[in-house]
Amino acid sequence: MGTAERLLERVESLPTAPGVYLFKSRRRAVLYVGKAQNLRQRVRQYVAGGDGRIRIPALLDRATDVDVVVTPTVKDALLLENELIKQHKPVFNVRLRDDKQYLALRLDPRDKWPRLTMVRRFRRDGAQYFGPYDSNVAMREALSNLRRIFPLRSCSDGVFRDYARRGRPCIEFEMKRCAGPCCGRIEPEPYAELVAGTALFLRGRSEELVTQLRARMQAASNELRFEEAAKLRDRIGAVERTVQRQQIVTERRDNRDVFGLARNGGEIDVHVLHVREGRVVGAEGYGFSDVRIDDGEVMESFLGQYYAAEQERPVPGEVLASAELEEAETLAHWLGERGDRKVALRTPRRGAPRELVQIAVENARVALERRLLDRESIDGALAEVQERCHLRRLPRRIECYDISNLQGTLAVGSRVVFEDGRPVKRDYRRYRIREAAAGDDLACLREVIARRLARVEAEPLPDLLMVDGGKGQLSAASAALADAGLEVDRLGLAKERDEESPGPRVRRGGGLKAERIFLPERVNPVRLPASARGLLLLQRVRDESHRFAIEFQRDLRQRVGFTSILEELPGIGPTKRRALLRELGSLRAVREASAERLTQVSGVSGRDAQVIHGFFAALRAPAEGAVPESESEEPEASEIREP
Repeated sequence: MGTAERLLERVESLPTAPGVYLFKSRRRAVLYVGKAQNLRQRVRQYVAGGDGRIRIPALLDRATDVDVVVTPTVKDALLLENELIKQHKPVFNVRLRDDKQYLALRLDPRDKWPRLTMVRRFRRDGAQYFGPYDSNVAMREALSNLRRIFPLRSCSDGVFRDYARRGRPCIEFEMKRCAGPCCGRIEPEPYAELVAGTALFLRGRSEELVTQLRARMQAASNELRFEEAAKLRDRIGAVERTVQRQQIVTERRDNRDVFGLARNGGEIDVHVLHVREGRVVGAEGYGFSDVRIDDGEVMESFLGQYYAAEQERPVPGEVLASAELEEAETLAHWLGERGDRKVALRTPRRGAPRELVQIAVENARVALERRLLDRESIDGALAEVQERCHLRRLPRRIECYDISNLQGTLAVGSRVVFEDGRPVKRDYRRYRIREAAAGDDLACLREVIARRLARVEAEPLPDLLMVDGGKGQLSAASAALADAGLEVDRLGLAKERDEESPGPRVRRGGGLKAERIFLPERVNPVRLPASARGLLLLQRVRDESHRFAIEFQRDLRQRVGFTSILEELPGIGPTKRRALLRELGSLRAVREASAERLTQVSGVSGRDAQVIHGFFAALRAPAEGAVPESESEEPEASEIREP
């Protein structure tokens, strides 16, 4: 459901707080990361028609959902946005914005005459790094002021050696912005004190500097030197902007996991912030329903499962939780064993750790509100499908089947499963066609459903069985059910043919087509408004089954060799295959030959030539209806079984 209509339904559930938003594809791949002062207003601008940038319509065509991370300030959102862009590398961020690192300051005390350098990457090289800083201008201005208090050299090693040969310092020394180590104007010990003072200042001990600047500003004002006083005022502001403490990028370069919990009755969401080297590098949320234990027990149970050995998650040196834990000491000891280090597990009461926990709690609250609103929307969509399609049960579990083939060969089938409007990827299945002719989609569909029904004892029937197609496909499904002596609600969903489309149309990968819902023992199809929630849900299920079948068929044709592919072609027997290889010389030549050239091969008819040429032409082209790799929602290989 990568349409603006679906996203519009999501907008009203977004918070009005500042934060970061992430547009995601059907595969949950991050397409775009942005920041906003008002998340709801900003996302609404996108969905309601874009903000004037040319890539926005393309983004909305591929986006199916938008997630948000609430932050205390826009500045925090700016820094978090950078971290998420570096982590996910969204394709639309690469095209719409300059993906640069934020500036940081590097100081290596091991140098004989250390200096501060501005860098855009943190490295584990033994040097000290300060930052990152979100404002280039403010950092440079503050650095200039810093050098007046701690006049370290600023020149490169080459320039330093050049002035050392000359025997006289540069103009920076005359301006009192450098101590002149190149010409022996300062000894190593007092210079080391300047280095130590610089490091203390950059770690946040800036009170002394600000006090001096304020005294100079007051003196200039008392002496009516207002222009100088104004410059000093601006410098103080620059220093404060540069060294101010932040919550999303913290001063201490600690590794922490921060857990926040939000509850509404039996509904609970837990949000996790991952802090590495003092920076929030990721966040994730988990929702639970019908929870009947208190918050402390929930958190303890969650932490035990979250850090279980089979999860293979790294255990940081500190774990912060929003709920009081009765067995905190025991749990911390267990975490220490898992992480091979001492782990601090606590519920902070004050300071920066408490602020981080509050951020996690706020994000959990936002996620919980959205989930409850989504559930109301899904329940409404399911009720609409039940009512309009005259189903006996509310279709909470839906199975959808589709068939894909390549020029009548390599036929495959797919099954996708949705529960309460969400895909259940562990129950996805893919099928190689064993008995039906590869070009007969109806026979292939009947075979696939029959094989599924043979496992009904191990896998109970869904509330609704759905097929991608019209009357013919629905009849094939009904026949398979009749053969098995089973009954279940079923329907087929198909796009309307062009000559049958006078009414509303909806945008889909195959073009602008109206949709028809076919029901058993009903002549005329059911038509729902293009914006109906029930129709949008059915479309999402159908599109996912089609996507999954295409992905399997594409993967299959990449794995088989050309020789086995030739064996798949109808009417091309061993004699013709040998003639093709003998007269054309190689499989590559067969693949690249024109239809006219193929007819010149002994034993190959004009029809055979058209079949072979069309097959390889389709093999070279992208699969029809296939989505880009970055947008597909392929489950893990371990989650898919081939019956």
